[in-house]
Amino acid sequence: MLITRRLEFDAGHRIPSHNSKCRHLHGHRYAIEITLSGDIITEAGAAEQGMVMDYSEVKRIASAVLVDKWDHAFLAYSDDVPVMEFLQSLDGHKTVVLDVPPTAENLALTAFRILDTAYRDSYGNHLRLEQVRLFETPNCWADATRGQVFGPAG
Repeated sequence: MLITRRLEFDAGHRIPSHNSKCRHLHGHRYAIEITLSGDIITEAGAAEQGMVMDYSEVKRIASAVLVDKWDHAFLAYSDDVPVMEFLQSLDGHKTVVLDVPPTAENLALTAFRILDTAYRDSYGNHLRLEQVRLFETPNCWADATRGQVFGPAG
């Protein structure tokens, strides 16, 4: 069974080597869809009976390890020296430093790696993260899948 939870957050970024307007500082209303697989929990009387995982728990985990950290932050590429120097000059600025340019593709891969370590099979139902879909705009998104991140055996 696959289940998916969608969350939204706001963040700024820039793609320093881009040939068009994305090289400028700007922001997005991002959406992230987290898809988990697992068996439906059948334990009679369990609060999660009939579920793969409670959606509120999917949200709680994603918020704690990723969304709350990225929300209203500037997602900065560590090699973008002018932006890094500027952001470091702002006292207490919320900055997330990435080792890759913050494209939708790289953000989806980074989010997958962060979230994969957070979702654990605590019900014995083979729970695992399968996909992270990151919307940069309502019409543009990138998918990071388990097979892409860890290979066919992943």
